[in-house]
Amino acid sequence: MSDKVGKVGTKHQVVGRPRESAFFALTDFYHPSHELEALTDIMSTVTVGVLALQGGFHEHLNALARLSIVDPSSSSYVTIVTQAVKTPEELGVCDALIIPGGESTTIALLARISGLLDLLKQYEKPIWGTCAGAILLSRQVVGTKKGGQEVLAKMDLKVGRNGWGSQVESFEADLTVKGMKDESRPFKGVFIRAPVILSLLQTTPGQPPVEVIARLPEEITPSDESAPFSAVDALGICIPSNTGLPTPPNEREITQPEDLRHLVALRQGNHLLTTFHPELTRDDRFHELFVREFVLPSLV
Repeated sequence: MSDKVGKVGTKHQVVGRPRESAFFALTDFYHPSHELEALTDIMSTVTVGVLALQGGFHEHLNALARLSIVDPSSSSYVTIVTQAVKTPEELGVCDALIIPGGESTTIALLARISGLLDLLKQYEKPIWGTCAGAILLSRQVVGTKKGGQEVLAKMDLKVGRNGWGSQVESFEADLTVKGMKDESRPFKGVFIRAPVILSLLQTTPGQPPVEVIARLPEEITPSDESAPFSAVDALGICIPSNTGLPTPPNEREITQPEDLRHLVALRQGNHLLTTFHPELTRDDRFHELFVREFVLPSLV
């Protein structure tokens, strides 16, 4: 019996040959090479790295491996290749990077030792920082350990370390996330020794402004007694410098009409910052959002 081939939309559909996928029925004569050619046509591949020096990188790798994504620009399926990044060579193969939660000072130190820190500062591809990673993405940090904190300075923000206090004060909260798949369904944010946003800095010339992606409900507010920095810092009030030198324009704070500690997910250009741990849930929508809205557009 001969096969009947018909067209449905932009895909080909086969009637009478159930053992073969409709994607591969492009001629009346089947050959295994046709499958490879068809897969090349309908699938794109992106490599997403996770900095694997310290912290919760395994959870991010697992979440990425579970994703199933269609590229909205081409309606093609996306194959996500995950890469644990410990060396400059591994960073070099990535289309984007996730910096996980952990201990920000330790991650920065290990990145310096492994030859990655300067490369990360120069990295222009999308980066998503969660918790400790959010601290590293910020331009200024309050409440650092003695000796200060090396940062990548990718986003025009000032953050406070451990802004909610110790680990015993961890909590979960339902969040509405702008641009997330099934946006009406709340995303469960897991906050463990989470940093807080203290203020927005003047936008770096040539960069887009910071955009709010998600915020906590107003009734959830960190205690001033719990944070390892003063309430003056937490409210984003500028403290005069004792250096006598003028503050660089992009280090100046913008007067804030609200307590920015409620902001928990922000975007600036192709960088994403979350003060909580999306990887500690089985809800992979934040990872899907990062790939769909940050990574794929950067490859065009």
